[in-house]
Amino acid sequence: MALTTYHGSCRCGKIRFEADLDLSAGTTKCNCTYCWKMRWWGARALPPTFRLLAGGDELGYGFTREQFVERGLCPTCKVTPFQWGHVPDIGGNQISVNLACLDDLSPADLLAAPVHHMDGLHDQWMQRPTETRHL
Repeated sequence: MALTTYHGSCRCGKIRFEADLDLSAGTTKCNCTYCWKMRWWGARALPPTFRLLAGGDELGYGFTREQFVERGLCPTCKVTPFQWGHVPDIGGNQISVNLACLDDLSPADLLAAPVHHMDGLHDQWMQRPTETRHL
């Protein structure tokens, strides 16, 4: 596992974090209504590899807890830079970092990262949807 430290933020910069990620281990795209509308492209971080650097006192919770995850929301720019929760199917506590919020992620690194598609629309999270070209 090759961890790289990435720095991220919301659009206005009030919420800032860093995460040690191994993008070669894969990224995720889901077809559930939230991910579809937000165009969420995530990378998994374990809690010890994620550090909230600024904005924790301002981080809003603009969404209700959905099944396993909670999503943080910047109250100023309304960007969701990460989400967290306890997902038994993938080993418990995890954080999903919004790859679009990583300030130092190169397009080449993003393009090289494998993508795992999930069928959240049908609550079959460990299954690949039949169609993924739009994700």
